[in-house]
Amino acid sequence: MIKRRDFVKNISLASVGAPFIFNKLNLQAIAKPLFNVQKSMEDRVLVIIRLGGGNDGLNTVIPLDGYDSLANHRSNIIIPQNKLINLNTELALHPSMTGMGELFNEGKLAIIQNVGYPEQNRSHFRSTDIWDTGMMDQNATSGWLGRNFDAQYPNYPTDYPNSQYPDPFAIAMGSQVSATCQGLMGNFSHTVSNPSDTFNLAESSVVDDGTYYGSHVEYVATIIEQTNAYGTSVHNAAAGGSSLSTKYDPNNPLAVNLKYIAQMISGGLKTKVYIVNTDGFDTHDSQVSKTDVTTGNHADLLKYVSDAIAAFQDDLKLLGLEQKVAGMTYSEFGRQIASNASYGTDHGDAAPMFLFGSCIGQSVVGSNPQINAQLQKQEGVAMEIDFRDVYATILKNWFNVDTTEIQNLFEHQVTFYGMLGACNLGVDELSESKNNLLLYPNPVVSTSTLKITTQNGPVSIEIIDMTGAIIKVVYEGNLSAQEHHIPIDLSDLKAGAYFVHVIGKDKKENVSFVKID
Repeated sequence: MIKRRDFVKNISLASVGAPFIFNKLNLQAIAKPLFNVQKSMEDRVLVIIRLGGGNDGLNTVIPLDGYDSLANHRSNIIIPQNKLINLNTELALHPSMTGMGELFNEGKLAIIQNVGYPEQNRSHFRSTDIWDTGMMDQNATSGWLGRNFDAQYPNYPTDYPNSQYPDPFAIAMGSQVSATCQGLMGNFSHTVSNPSDTFNLAESSVVDDGTYYGSHVEYVATIIEQTNAYGTSVHNAAAGGSSLSTKYDPNNPLAVNLKYIAQMISGGLKTKVYIVNTDGFDTHDSQVSKTDVTTGNHADLLKYVSDAIAAFQDDLKLLGLEQKVAGMTYSEFGRQIASNASYGTDHGDAAPMFLFGSCIGQSVVGSNPQINAQLQKQEGVAMEIDFRDVYATILKNWFNVDTTEIQNLFEHQVTFYGMLGACNLGVDELSESKNNLLLYPNPVVSTSTLKITTQNGPVSIEIIDMTGAIIKVVYEGNLSAQEHHIPIDLSDLKAGAYFVHVIGKDKKENVSFVKID
């Protein structure tokens, strides 16, 4: 006779394609407190947007230093340089991405260059599996978030929800649960369409009587009961929440999803991660219009994404939630450097990711992709940053998950980056870090205080922006060997992300912060 644990494991793996459904949209979320975080980090939210199909990163973020070579390799689809949205002297965005261009200028958008994994597989199915599991092992069956859930909630789904965790661990708007949330005993994600229109499933009174049939029916009854309870929680949050931005396009499905997310967050739903899926990026043909390369399928897709994210960020600001929410985009792979004869691009390798929010740590992570004058057949962009390290960095810098716990989630040696977490306030990790710097309060309205431990000798304290330019010098002089608390007037800064840069006798140190109005 099959044991219930084995049955639960088997049915959970199969359920990736057959979820329990609240209603009909295409989003996924994860609830409080997913991660073993400190109190100051417990209300943080991450929004993940999947660009399904393999986004052409070279038509999204254009390397200006390689533009001429790129134009030679994709002459039938290249965007004229005078039409691009210049971010700086080295990078530009597709002209349809005006919303995200404005966010970049405000310090609310970061670009992570050349993200992928070793020995890129150009199959949609296999590559998606790798991104979902966070593993190169083709036998991996759990998602990178699901493994973390299992460590925190080993008895799930039994006894959930409860008074301590009343909200769903995962919400999926659409017809499928999220493979990223697949755990050993079940999938931690649940599906929702319109959060204001949840419904009840008929419940069963059957209990496990020790038979094969009883164990199966009892498990299904548990899931139905759980789904109904979570549906009530989602409905109540939606009823109590609101959306204030007027920038959402009701004809843009991604914008509608993000509006629902803002509504649920503002309504008090204790979720931690939302995953939204938007498809159509498999642009083998008609990526651009034959008569106007600035238009076409890809331009429309990028506009949908850019406008939706800009509206969402505007909503978060109006709702007073900007320091609570961060977001990221990803796609299963990029496209090849050279275009094809069908005004499109074929499956490639690495591609850029975006981070968005008011707590961005760096505006650009990684170097521009290398575009050689001569290409190998079907050459793609080479990987510089492993996508699993982006996952790991977000867990560490945004949710303050212990680095040992993070390492246990992945099969490779993790590398952490400073790409997110500029709003860290009251986090022990900062005050106990090797550089002994802490700026409080952070975010900053007008004045803040720098806690610093120094040796005897000269010290220079500067404020620098995301490009490394010095905005102002706060202090130059000698400090004694002790802990200092130095007040800093930042009222003259524009809203955005910055660093306090400290130059001492033996080393240079930085601490990031966000200035708000």
